[in-house]
Amino acid sequence: VVDNDNEKMAASSDKVHDAVTLMPQETFQRGQNLNDSMQTRDKDAFPVNQREIEAHRVNLQHLCRICGGSFKNDPYKRSHPVHGPVDDEMQALLRKKEKKATSWPDLLNKVFKTDVRGDMDTIHPTNFCHNCRSVIQRKFSNVPCEVYFPRKGTMDWQPHSASCDVCGTSSHGIKRKIQASNPPQGGKKLRIIAERARKIMHTRSQKQVNSKSIMKKITNCKKIHLSTKMLTVDYPVDFVKSVSCQICEHILADPVETTCKHLFCRLCILKCLKVIGSYCPSCRYPCFPTDLVNPVRSFLGILNTLGVKCPVKDCHEEVT
Repeated sequence: VVDNDNEKMAASSDKVHDAVTLMPQETFQRGQNLNDSMQTRDKDAFPVNQREIEAHRVNLQHLCRICGGSFKNDPYKRSHPVHGPVDDEMQALLRKKEKKATSWPDLLNKVFKTDVRGDMDTIHPTNFCHNCRSVIQRKFSNVPCEVYFPRKGTMDWQPHSASCDVCGTSSHGIKRKIQASNPPQGGKKLRIIAERARKIMHTRSQKQVNSKSIMKKITNCKKIHLSTKMLTVDYPVDFVKSVSCQICEHILADPVETTCKHLFCRLCILKCLKVIGSYCPSCRYPCFPTDLVNPVRSFLGILNTLGVKCPVKDCHEEVT
């Protein structure tokens, strides 16, 4: 009996020992499983975040770096790289205008005041649209064309976030705030009266612009500008016209060029724009003081080497 009791006690002690031994192993196994599940979740979360950033980057490739418009809106799907040298057509235009810029970053910084040299492909698009390129071309070519920048300012790009505008609107460009439309004015009779008044004013202003005598009275620059009769060489008539102001008909003084490629004295054109409105006195194309640019240096070099008689009375010297 004693031996049986001893055997039972030994067996029970072995079971207790086995239970105590197994408890930490089971706890360790549970902790290991928990850590593995957490690591699996982290691994699953990382690819999701990475996929969102990659999708954001892909969406950026369909948007313009400057205006934020979508390339899908262009029927020809035209786009131009933000970085790198300009194309042959733009290079020829810049060479004709005697400009030193040879890369797109230089032109974008000059025209849109946007520095793209520090761009990141995860935040900024790497291309710009053909409309923005046309704006640059118009800036340097002075060719009359109806190309307008679709925004008041360039886009301010932000990194990807939960409320990302890029990922939701990449198909049609970044949305702008809708401006309240003006309420309809008057009826049909008022519109007819306003249209007639506009036509009458347009006819009157056109007659005033075409009158050179009125413009000469506006400028009144006879005492400060040199007459073409003071040229010492009998140049051809067409050459004399090319170096004379188309308002006062004197030799160009501080010449400026309009977008329609007409030349005027700076003082004359500014006075005329102030009096007759923002139109070119020669062709009535819209012209603003901010559109006036200096002619190319080669033309200024020819103008500055022309020989004229000294304007001082009783002086027979020839000066340039």
